[in-house]
Amino acid sequence: MFFDNTRCLTCGHELGFLPEDLVLASLEAVEGGFSTPNGVYSKCANYVNEGVCNWMVPGGAEAGTLCQACELNHVIPDLSQPANRALWAEVEKAKRRLVYGLDRLKLPLRSKRRDPENGLAFDIKADVGTTRVLTGHDDGLITLNLAEADAPMREKMRVAMKERYRTLLGHFRHEVGHYYWDRLVRGTDALEPFRVRFGDERADYAQALVRHYARAAVEPDPAFITRYASSHPWEDFAETFAHYLHIDDTLETAREYGFPGAGPVESGATDDPGADFGTVLRQWGDLTVALNAMNRSMGLTDAYPFQLSPAVNEKLRFVHELVSGARSTSSASVEAPRTAAA
Repeated sequence: MFFDNTRCLTCGHELGFLPEDLVLASLEAVEGGFSTPNGVYSKCANYVNEGVCNWMVPGGAEAGTLCQACELNHVIPDLSQPANRALWAEVEKAKRRLVYGLDRLKLPLRSKRRDPENGLAFDIKADVGTTRVLTGHDDGLITLNLAEADAPMREKMRVAMKERYRTLLGHFRHEVGHYYWDRLVRGTDALEPFRVRFGDERADYAQALVRHYARAAVEPDPAFITRYASSHPWEDFAETFAHYLHIDDTLETAREYGFPGAGPVESGATDDPGADFGTVLRQWGDLTVALNAMNRSMGLTDAYPFQLSPAVNEKLRFVHELVSGARSTSSASVEAPRTAAA
């Protein structure tokens, strides 16, 4: 069974993902919902009505209740447009993987519906005429251009922007990095250590972007994980945070499949807040060399086309320590049933 499955392809059993337990479970219809090995659940409204989700809601929730991931939606695209519906399904697939990773790391995660001041929400919007939707983050509200779910369009943008890597999930992980900078760095004891590693975020952001795009042809600086990371300390943190999530999630998958060098499932370094992060970096280095070699054997581009310098590793270590501290104080991120979204 795989993360996005709604049915076992062998026995035909219906499946649902239980976010509070991080498991995919078999479902048996019972009065008031579905029985699972972990209790009674209801299907997310987007599972029942839209077919773009496979997550469950604890207890016998009312019809129209959304799961943890779908509750984060503030605006969704016009689904009367068939093309929008197909692209939105891709967006939701990537967003569920984002939320899974945040839950697994036990990071604080509440929707703006429940916590308007500190919560997280997503506006998934399509371009209308000549009006282009800009992907970005503003005080917990992440806007994503629906066109990023269109693989040919995304590849065209990647080439135009001279990027090594551009994925829908990568966008989510980058933008949520801005959200967690606000939550875990701004106004905390982590701010000064952040400035030591990433620079002073008080530098004018608009001017920094103008300078960045003016020197887009310059070779990447090894002190930054991507070219874009060099534009401003906020972007450096968001890019580094995104790569930390790439590392954590991919290593977990490699362990589950018994990939040599990734370590046993029960002793994953990123699962242990006190673990030596050097172990994580060594495992990641071994895994990405193998992944890239496998892709080349298939005639594909590298799965992870980046080299991590000592300076970048220290930034990743900062994120690791930040996440480890946050998970030790975070309350449970999966709560009571969610009210249906408009």
